[in-house]
Amino acid sequence: MIWPFKRRFRKQVARIEIMGAIAGPTRKRVLEALKEVEEKKFPALLLRIDSPGGTVGDSQEIYSALRRLQDKVKIVASYGNISASGGVYIGVGAHHIVSNPGTITGSIGVILRGNNIEKLLERVGVSFKVIKSGPYKDILAFDRPLSPEEEVILQELIDVSYGQFVRTVAEGRNLSEDKVREFADGRVFTGEQALAFGMVDRLGTEDDARRWAAELGGLDPDKAEFYTFEEKKPLLSKLLPGNRSPLDILPAQMPATLSRIDFEVATSGVPLWLYQPPMMSSSSMSRWQ
Repeated sequence: MIWPFKRRFRKQVARIEIMGAIAGPTRKRVLEALKEVEEKKFPALLLRIDSPGGTVGDSQEIYSALRRLQDKVKIVASYGNISASGGVYIGVGAHHIVSNPGTITGSIGVILRGNNIEKLLERVGVSFKVIKSGPYKDILAFDRPLSPEEEVILQELIDVSYGQFVRTVAEGRNLSEDKVREFADGRVFTGEQALAFGMVDRLGTEDDARRWAAELGGLDPDKAEFYTFEEKKPLLSKLLPGNRSPLDILPAQMPATLSRIDFEVATSGVPLWLYQPPMMSSSSMSRWQ
């Protein structure tokens, strides 16, 4: 597509937000925005990440798109309250990373969860008859425990995915795989610790990251403006006062709870690059009070 206002875009810093758990909708929105960044020839991109991570494939596709864009656009990632697991994976696709000192980051690892409600089904008198083509076709079925052989199969899957994660972080941050494995054991750490590990380049705010991106793109950091790629809102949101989400009218914790339940159901039995605190909301993050 030919954009009539390319010159205007060439004087701005593109800005894309990655908020909340990373899954299919996030991937679709971000990939579309990255394509526009390339087509409109923005000189620089600020990637604002405030995410605990998410699904493996979606994180990998966003990372791959960022790596391809690196030859054409200067990319700086800015970590908000949390940028963990899949958020880290995406972040290392930028040229540089800026983090707040107290940002929760790290959680480099893989988790796979299944639900076993066998005892509950027994209590209500429900059972299933399964016909399958092979012994492992119903692996992680919710009506029975895992067999030892299935545990071995799933552990191998996790180990392969973990190896992919470590290699990507090592490549993106110019570290050895052995160095990455020293802190890639699932632990979370602060932005200040991440700086010591070599996982971020500077400590600072989003505005510091914006100024750095502008400088890298050959723009005046005092004059360069953002062009934020907004997430498209559903029609109902547009009808509510202040363009609020329909979930905003619910009690404070309910939207986060509903989102967590929806994500858990959708990703049951799927390997995740995800930091899972008790609840994906501001209440589970570090707070100074």
